[in-house]
Amino acid sequence: MRITNSMIMTNADSNINGVKIILDKTNTQMTTQKKIDRPSEDPVIAVRSLRFSTSLAKINQFYEKNIPDAESWLEVTETSLVNMRDTVRNIHTLSDQGANDTLTQDDRKTILSQLKKLQEQLYDSGNSDYAGRTVFTGYRTNKTLTFMSDETKTSYDITEKHNANDAIETYRYYSGDVKAPSTKADINSTTNTPSTYVETEFSRMRLGYDGISFKDTTSVATPAPLIANKGTLAIGKVETSTKGNIYFTQTQADGTVKDYTTPPTAVTVYDDEKSWEDASTSTPKVKEIKDGEMVFIKSTGELLMNDDLAAKMKADNVDIRTDYSKTGFEDGELRPEYYYDCTMTSDKGAATNIEYQKYDTTGKEIKYDINYTVAANQELAVNLEASDVFDSSLIQDMKDMMSSVSDAIAAYDKVDKLKEMKTEVQFQDSATQANLDKWISSASREMDFANSNLQKIFNKEIGKSKTYEDKISLALTDLGCRADQLSMTKKQMSDQQETIEDLQSKNDDYDLSEVALKYTAAYTAYKSSLTAAGKLGDMTLLNYL
Repeated sequence: MRITNSMIMTNADSNINGVKIILDKTNTQMTTQKKIDRPSEDPVIAVRSLRFSTSLAKINQFYEKNIPDAESWLEVTETSLVNMRDTVRNIHTLSDQGANDTLTQDDRKTILSQLKKLQEQLYDSGNSDYAGRTVFTGYRTNKTLTFMSDETKTSYDITEKHNANDAIETYRYYSGDVKAPSTKADINSTTNTPSTYVETEFSRMRLGYDGISFKDTTSVATPAPLIANKGTLAIGKVETSTKGNIYFTQTQADGTVKDYTTPPTAVTVYDDEKSWEDASTSTPKVKEIKDGEMVFIKSTGELLMNDDLAAKMKADNVDIRTDYSKTGFEDGELRPEYYYDCTMTSDKGAATNIEYQKYDTTGKEIKYDINYTVAANQELAVNLEASDVFDSSLIQDMKDMMSSVSDAIAAYDKVDKLKEMKTEVQFQDSATQANLDKWISSASREMDFANSNLQKIFNKEIGKSKTYEDKISLALTDLGCRADQLSMTKKQMSDQQETIEDLQSKNDDYDLSEVALKYTAAYTAYKSSLTAAGKLGDMTLLNYL
């Protein structure tokens, strides 16, 4: 076969180009330290690389975004819970102090001031947020747990459900108002005389709110619907729930729920305690409840009964459902939607009402968990709801405590004022002095009752505050378990991230020393091919003639 110079040069060019391609490829590999630049270079490596990248992207989402976000949410929640627990512990300490019968007036004023601050701290902790999202409000993270200002026109229809054994407790009520005189004429007046201050005990069930109202039950023939000041409240039944405001039911042994067969014969409604006292037919007037009946005070949101009826309802394990309305909420009050089935009503018509459901048809609480995906097929609820931590009972207890302290302070001030009046020159005649002694005696009786009531309320709160603290501690334990689970998941994601990155590196990356050797060999071959081709160009047939 005849080989021409042209053929030699063509082959030399082809070889040089081949070496240049290898040189360019190894140069790219050395620069990028990647095995391939395009999928077509090695489809197997390309497919594996795509799979590794997809897996790594998911892991990075979990490890670098979801898990840190969940950790921050849990940390904020934990801090809030610790603050709540500290607040309740301080309430416990104040309860212990208040139960002491050696309090001075300054002690009472200090306790009252501290209680107000603790209430504010509790609200602040309940409204804690993470990145602008409130942590105790379930899905509604754009809303706070409490009202942040007075909302006088905001209105809700609320349904509360209580069990007699859990909700009914004994409480003291007082009749007779000792209105201290300020002038000599008042002291000696025959019409303005010291009233008899009387203490009576009843059993009560508190609603979550005070200042409530009931809707007129016009569909009920007897008893009559509510009237303006007081009236007989319709007692509803389960199957006709639109016909009343209060429903008494009993769970049978087989689990079925039936109307309570022996409910109170009537529930008499009063606007406030003064109206209840004024309705008395006794002399002097005293707050009273007839046997087998109940009294409801709208201003305080309390359902009252005699102890015998309360004991009967507890023994029968009665459930009490109350449907009521409340218009106007104060700064710091809990929003109803986080605790009860309720509807925010609007004056623009039913179509604009907003309904909130807290319990399903079986009475089971509906949980609004915020779940974070922290690993493949693994979710973690990062939030706790306010109802898991504390409820309106704690708030109502604090109101009772503050009210009892305020009453005691006012009673002691009243006695001090009367005693000071007794020393004034203008009141030194014997008749005025004798009448002042009567006023002091009546005011002292009020003072003794107020002091006794304060001690009893604070003594009872010692045990209650421990119960509230235990509930918060249980929530902290639950949160700690979630944090531990998240920590283990984080370690797992870290290990997976490291493993996938190592596998991807082995699949995609070239060892720099190895590719450098290949580049050097290719560069040497390229130089040699150029030298050889140059020498071929110098040789012709004429060199041999």
